[in-house]
Amino acid sequence: MPSQSASVPATATGLASQVSLSVNRVRRRMEVDNRTSLLDLLREHLGLVGTKKGCDAGACGACTVLVNGVRMNACLILAVRMEGAEVTTIEGLADEGELHPMQQAFIDRDAFQCGYCTPGQIMSGIGCVSEGHAGSAETIREWMSGNICRCGCYVRITEAIQQVASASEGA
Repeated sequence: MPSQSASVPATATGLASQVSLSVNRVRRRMEVDNRTSLLDLLREHLGLVGTKKGCDAGACGACTVLVNGVRMNACLILAVRMEGAEVTTIEGLADEGELHPMQQAFIDRDAFQCGYCTPGQIMSGIGCVSEGHAGSAETIREWMSGNICRCGCYVRITEAIQQVASASEGA
């Protein structure tokens, strides 16, 4: 007969830590299991399901968020490492109901089909522009290569990023 072990809460085993971080401009302090990824914290603990779980190994980009303004794969980051961080998810981009320019560009360019990868693509596109990697379609494709779109909307995604980059240069 196989042995059955009872599930012990992380707090009882010493595997939990307090973390204080800002998510979409809201400061949060919470206790999390030390093994919890930022992705799982966002989706399961905070209910922010716009950040998608794709491969859970950092290969697809569906979970891309901005951490202190830098794009990162949330599935590869432990939540406890986010002490003091400013995290922005797709839900935090719109400002008082007005879409972020990258969100609007994705709509303008029809840069999605099924939409599953779209939040990660948008977040990564914002990073690409802010990092200065949007000078040409070739450069954009290279710097966006960590974000996979199974529907194949790469041309339109590139056009959307170029639209935002062009508007940023003119501002």
